[in-house]
Amino acid sequence: QVQLVESGGGLVQAGGSLRLSCAASGSTFSIRAMGWYRQGPGKQRELVARISSGGRTNYADSVKDRFAISRENAKNTVSLQMNSLKPEDTAVYYCNCQTQVNDYWGQGTQVTVSF
Repeated sequence: QVQLVESGGGLVQAGGSLRLSCAASGSTFSIRAMGWYRQGPGKQRELVARISSGGRTNYADSVKDRFAISRENAKNTVSLQMNSLKPEDTAVYYCNCQTQVNDYWGQGTQVTVSF
């Protein structure tokens, strides 16, 4: 079992920045990829960014060049630096990690971007 705890959400004006962090605990030796997903009002949950255990990253087209995902394997943490935020980035952001057999999710953290 893996537990994920997110932090760093909040309210920010358009054009501002926020940094989300996620700490994993439990059977962290089994973690492969880690990532961030989001679910906006009335929308389905979507991938924002993902990073493999080797550091390979991929991003949703809507956040490329604005968001950056990073990971510290020794500390079992993953972070998402979000710059040039837009109102359409408003969503609950969820940390995710994948093991060989399971997906795990954090409880979510709200990000609200005002005009």
